[in-house]
Amino acid sequence: MILTVNGGSSSLKLGLYRAESSPECVARAGMDNDAAPEMASRISAWAVRHAGAAPIRAVAHRLVHGGDRFQQATLITPPTLDALKALIPLAPNHLPGELALLESLAGVMADAAHIGCFDTAFHRTLPDIARTLPLPGVRRFGFHGLSYTFLLGELERLAGRQAAHGRVVLAHLGSGASITAVRNGQSIDTSMGMTPAGGLLMSTRSGDIDPGAVTFVMRQQRLGPDDMDRLLTRDSGLAAISGGTSDMRALLDRAPHDDRARLAVDMFCYQAAKWIGAFTAALGGLDTLVFSAGIGERSPEIRRRILERLSFLGAELDEPANAGNAPVISTHTSRVSIRVIPTDEAQVMARQAQDVLTASPRSSR
Repeated sequence: MILTVNGGSSSLKLGLYRAESSPECVARAGMDNDAAPEMASRISAWAVRHAGAAPIRAVAHRLVHGGDRFQQATLITPPTLDALKALIPLAPNHLPGELALLESLAGVMADAAHIGCFDTAFHRTLPDIARTLPLPGVRRFGFHGLSYTFLLGELERLAGRQAAHGRVVLAHLGSGASITAVRNGQSIDTSMGMTPAGGLLMSTRSGDIDPGAVTFVMRQQRLGPDDMDRLLTRDSGLAAISGGTSDMRALLDRAPHDDRARLAVDMFCYQAAKWIGAFTAALGGLDTLVFSAGIGERSPEIRRRILERLSFLGAELDEPANAGNAPVISTHTSRVSIRVIPTDEAQVMARQAQDVLTASPRSSR
């Protein structure tokens, strides 16, 4: 069996898969993300209970940042763990908790191979023109790569290789949101930058912002770097604009009678349409647009508002199909194929872990 562990800031998702060439899911669960030692024991107990007599050969951990070094799923060894800890400054809001849980699980489940699956790896193909940032010593990495890997594979399964290797924009719209341009099956540009805080406006993250505004607020409010980081990643975005609400469903409910909620929704849709338009220019046109993640998969109204701004591309929305969250929501005459594909990061993690096990059978102790 392969256990997948996908940890967020307050919750985590677990999956249990048969260890085979095409891993099959046998159980899923969600848990509150408590302190790592206690959490590790709960996860282990859940996995053993659902695995029955089958041994757990590997634990696949979603890790938000792999830096320049980790560009594919990797067996975690003590030197690897040390190298990952050195990356914490690149993702201080994610990596510390992820690595603490990894270490705790490695102690509790010592007979399993522990494998890191990196959100940044999908974007290893970014060309210099997209990856380079105009500051010394930093670059764009991009994130949500496990989701994008799944979406591109599903697009090929559903629509064929030609569609997946055409001019594609993938929109992962959830609490964390990003948009990626794909050509010939490879990432050529993405909205998030050096950290997951950049790009599109998100639930509690600012997205891209004038750097002068950052230094202005720091001086005016006498904030240090940690305080400013907290402001940009936990107290900004939809929550700041609306006055405290970051849930898109609640914002849509409030929008008709609440100006701040309406502005938050309008800004999110406006920015999403801008990114899609920009990436259409980067791609030299657009063949397929895919919506995914919580908002992208389940909010017909948000998709409609975004697509209203993209009609100049010949993107025509089939309103009944959109209202029903159908797999294809574009009309037959639309010049752009518009799809809704539910993402499955755990499936990708299980596949990547199986590949590592196959390449190095001894990694399963």
